[in-house]
Amino acid sequence: MSTVAYTVFWICGLLLVHIFAGYPLWIWLQARLFPRPVRKRPITPKVTVVIAAYDSAAYIQAKLANLACLGYPREKLDIIVACDGCHDDTARLAREFGDPRVQVLEFPTRRGKAACLNNAVAQARGDVLLLTDVRQKLSPQALRDLMANLADPAVGAVGGELMLSDPDTGFAQSVDAYWRYEKLIRHAESRSGSTIGVSGALYAIRRELFEPLPEGTVLDDVLVPMRVIAAGHRVVFEPSALAWDRATQAPMEERRRKIRTLAGNCQLIQLAPWLLLPWRNPAWFRFVSHKLLRLLGPWLLLGLALTSACLASSYLLCAVTLALLALGAAMVVIGRLQPAAVRWLPLRLAMAFFYLNLFAAQAVVTFARNRGLHLW
Repeated sequence: MSTVAYTVFWICGLLLVHIFAGYPLWIWLQARLFPRPVRKRPITPKVTVVIAAYDSAAYIQAKLANLACLGYPREKLDIIVACDGCHDDTARLAREFGDPRVQVLEFPTRRGKAACLNNAVAQARGDVLLLTDVRQKLSPQALRDLMANLADPAVGAVGGELMLSDPDTGFAQSVDAYWRYEKLIRHAESRSGSTIGVSGALYAIRRELFEPLPEGTVLDDVLVPMRVIAAGHRVVFEPSALAWDRATQAPMEERRRKIRTLAGNCQLIQLAPWLLLPWRNPAWFRFVSHKLLRLLGPWLLLGLALTSACLASSYLLCAVTLALLALGAAMVVIGRLQPAAVRWLPLRLAMAFFYLNLFAAQAVVTFARNRGLHLW
């Protein structure tokens, strides 16, 4: 029994190290030793901006005004706003914005983001699609910076960088810490080949590479890039193309969004099982390491905690592991009781790690109970 527990201890420990440290280190080394630079140059192809919106009256005109200020030729930019069964004035306000380049598609029933994107792309006239969410503000040069990457014929899609502003609370600072860690991984993936995900707030794709999404798809910003990679093109990350959003300030505010996003990774396997096949998915190792194994993180932590507690009296390594887990738990308790203390980096990282795994566990349970993730 002790041998079995010790084997489980090592399996859980090694997988956790791989997920949160080994894979990021491996991809960073690959980017450093074997970089694949993008051959950028200024280009201005015809671009169609696609926005899927649900009850976004509070944001839509500010978003359209922001797009109107992009440093891009007006005659080469048009905008499609797909309103997904909105109950507010989103469609009316978009029409009244007064820009002839704006086309509004209004659907009477709520079908989900993926269906809206499919309908909007079918109406698009641009050679390139710029997909962006309604809430975030884009930097004036964002579109030009994205297009420069598409001058390289090997690049099929390019994602921008989401910046989180106003991380005022301790929780917001932990979210910001996690997002910085995530962007470091994406940047390394991009420099060494392809990143497997982009930010839904801002990404561009050659129109001919966009395939209609299965209805109900949650993570278009993962499935679309993975299809581009499978088609033999690169997906890269452009850190100078910025989209700004406000950092989530409280756990309950973040919980719903994060659980839905993480559960979307489970849904991806249901919708596109080819992602699990190394001979069909050129980025299989990256996809499994970056996306799927993170869903196992909380269960691996549980297994590590149980086995280290059982074996602490027999193995020094297990005793040390148990002590480190206890220290991490204590830091989380301190962070929850004293939010101001989260300004200390180790505490901020502990909080980010805790919430990431808590939401991952809840996401797996949520998906197992209810696979209808198509709504906003």
